[in-house]
This record gives sequence, C-alpha cells and structure tokens, in this order.
Amino acid sequence: MTHNAMRFSRVVRDVKARQGVLKNEVSRRAYLYVARNTTLPPQVRHQAQLQLNTFGKYTRPSTVKNRCSETGRGRGIMSEFALCRYQFRLKALHGELNGVRKACW
Repeated sequence: MTHNAMRFSRVVRDVKARQGVLKNEVSRRAYLYVARNTTLPPQVRHQAQLQLNTFGKYTRPSTVKNRCSETGRGRGIMSEFALCRYQFRLKALHGELNGVRKACW
C-alpha cells in the first residue's frame, strides 16, 4: 500500500466512524443510560450492557478522530477548517481561506 493510499484510507475510516456514530447515537446513549443507572434492577442493566456490546466498532464516539481533509494527518488540526496546521498556513498564505489573513500590526 502506498503512502497516499494509506493517507486516504485513514480519512475514509474517519468518515465511516463519524457516520456510524451519528447513525447509532440515540439508541447507544439510551442503552448506556440504562446500563449505568444504578436504580434499575441488575438484570435490566445487564441486558442493556449486552445490547451495547453488540454495536460495532465504529459506533463508539471515541473512534472518531479529527483528521486533515487534505493530507489525512491526525495531529495539529484546526477543527474549524478541518486542516492540519501546515495546510492551514499554506491555504491562508495563498488566500484560499475566507476571513483568514496574515497578521500585521
């Protein structure tokens, strides 16, 4: 697998994780609430925990990671623009980001 293909696959994996979390968020939170509620009977809580365990890997919010939309880099992300710091700098210097310009005082 080439370096570019790996980079692209990370972005695709992140998009897949975001869609999975979004699709299952309500039911997952409901099961989580029931499983953590100590006032309910243990059997009900256990069943809710079993249901939580049936959800796939990419339905957990912890699997979502901010990645650069250009390079796939996972660190130094400007979340408002979905770009890593280097790509943010390049695009800002070329005037490709609306409302962003180099500071001057």
